[in-house]
Amino acid sequence: MQNEIDAMLEHVRTVLQGSGAHGFDHTLRVVRLSEEIGAREGADMDILIPAALFHDIARPLEERTGALHEEEGARMAEAYLRSIGYPEDRIAAIAHAVRAHRYSTGIDPATLEARVLSDADKLDAMGAVGIARTFMQAGERGGGIPDAVDHIRAKLLNLKDLMYTKTAREIAAKRHALLVAFLAALEEECVPAQ
Repeated sequence: MQNEIDAMLEHVRTVLQGSGAHGFDHTLRVVRLSEEIGAREGADMDILIPAALFHDIARPLEERTGALHEEEGARMAEAYLRSIGYPEDRIAAIAHAVRAHRYSTGIDPATLEARVLSDADKLDAMGAVGIARTFMQAGERGGGIPDAVDHIRAKLLNLKDLMYTKTAREIAAKRHALLVAFLAALEEECVPAQ
């Protein structure tokens, strides 16, 4: 199994060559969080880890064409997994987890593995890494500090209440506290525009 995971990792790395808020480093963090949460929650790692690896593989395609990365990513995962002879009974569950990981699309994660992946992805948007990614994303879109702060207030502060698993809720509480403290410090340091 480890050889298959290593091959998947290399495949995803070749597709996600660019850096950015949703680059390969994000995928690696989501995999690590999925491993941590999945182990504590009793998830099937033969479903969860491939889903975590493939969850954002279609982000570059979404940025170029507007195609939903969760839908295209699920298709890409299915095609790749079939090409390496991955057990067919696991492919549908992996594709579901990829499709359901993006909370804003409204697809209900119907399996434990889909819920863990959704939680891991949301957790990477919180805490110190989430703050860094938010500012990266604002810069990628030509924005500045106010744009990043708006995103933190509109989205990231709501994430702790959207966690599915007990383990993720515990991690989210700490990361949420950091977000709140960061915003307070930033507000104190910023001079209002004249």
